Amino acid sequence: MDVYSWFRRSLSRTTTTTTTTVTAQPYFKEDELLYGVTDQLLDFIKSFSIDTFRNFSLPDEEDVNNDGGGDNVRKDLSDWQQRHALLVLSKLKELSQLRFKLCPRYLKEHQFWTIYFGLVKGYIAKYELRAIQLDTLKQIRKENENAPDVSACEVEMSEAKQTTDVSPTTSEEHN
Repeated sequence: MDVYSWFRRSLSRTTTTTTTTVTAQPYFKEDELLYGVTDQLLDFIKSFSIDTFRNFSLPDEEDVNNDGGGDNVRKDLSDWQQRHALLVLSKLKELSQLRFKLCPRYLKEHQFWTIYFGLVKGYIAKYELRAIQLDTLKQIRKENENAPDVSACEVEMSEAKQTTDVSPTTSEEHN
């Protein structure tokens, strides 16, 4: 699914849909902190112009699509990036207007977001890394909850081993 289609569908959904849409979740100040939407970032984004995006050098489309896997599937935005983008678009109308002016006349939608995340990388990298770490911890916690309790089996096996190791054989008793 390309990013443009995702944004169109997510912005038009009702409140009973997924949690990645702006309309589906109530807007909280904590979301801004979680997704790195800080005043410094917003000030930096306000400095963007059409030339900022047009002069940004992107790798060739073939390089983006062919990453050696041979599947020709472009990697779109992560869930975190999608939520970040929606928060920034809802918070900063200048970016929405800039996107409207650039896409699709000068850039494809995925190119716009590739450039955007390349430009703001220094501002949001620590927030995205923290989200990845929290996701990993949640997965580990979930795996630990779903893992069978092997300690009881280990105790039974070690007790059985001890009783067989300690008991003398009949040939040793006669010697």
